[in-house]
Amino acid sequence: MNDSWEENQKKLQTSSEKLLQRWKSTLPKTVIMCGSGWTEATKKLEVIDHLSYESIDCLTPTTVEGHKSNLLLVKTKEAYALIFQGRKHFYEGEGWEPVINPILLSKKLGCDNCVLTNAAGGINMSLCVGDIMLMTDHINLMPTNPLIGRTLCPEIPRFPDQTNVYSKELGDDIQQAMKKTGFFMKSGIYLGVTGPAFETPAEIRAFQKMGADAVGMSTIPEAMVANAMGMKTIGISCISNMAAGISNNPLTHEEVAENTSKSIPHMQRLFSCILECIQ
Repeated sequence: MNDSWEENQKKLQTSSEKLLQRWKSTLPKTVIMCGSGWTEATKKLEVIDHLSYESIDCLTPTTVEGHKSNLLLVKTKEAYALIFQGRKHFYEGEGWEPVINPILLSKKLGCDNCVLTNAAGGINMSLCVGDIMLMTDHINLMPTNPLIGRTLCPEIPRFPDQTNVYSKELGDDIQQAMKKTGFFMKSGIYLGVTGPAFETPAEIRAFQKMGADAVGMSTIPEAMVANAMGMKTIGISCISNMAAGISNNPLTHEEVAENTSKSIPHMQRLFSCILECIQ
């Protein structure tokens, strides 16, 4: 990290102390990060508390349309969960701290499970716009890494293993729970780039040859940090468009938001299944 490492550690500490005091006996065990278009999927959840990012020292407001800047504490079947309505992206130009602080804060609050969602472009031709894809692995093509620099916390080893970043056990449980509702999630490998420009058709052809099924501009940094801290992690993509060269239309953020919104019923069902499976 940069020279603000010590200051960021102080902000994380004061933020966690504030929330530990505020929530006391209702501390969360699971954190969910809402990607583009996923915020609306939280509407049917039982919200216990609500804070803006501005009121928490270690968080900063998002600058991307469609990402709210709210932190929710929700009641699950037998416990509580933390939901970040909106994420920071590396392309917003503020460094890694705003991107990964939600995960670091969640760990300080006692979260053992991490659910990361995003909107992604479909690369695999078996995917369709509106599909929900369970991430089985990732390819990191971001030009830097959130674990570079001083170790973020004592739980993180210098050289974290990434053989199983995404929990197969947890993913299988959620997949089975979704099947019982009549919905089947597809699965695939997510490739991450920094953005904010969409990819070129030539890049997409290269990504296909690398084995990627979908592409996006988020999720991987948070997954790397959560995995390094021993959190049981899953990643879920909503296929919001087909990637450049596959889609017949120019790519826009408005298209991503519009298409993702059409999948809200599936997202709501998914969140309910997740919060029933994870206790």
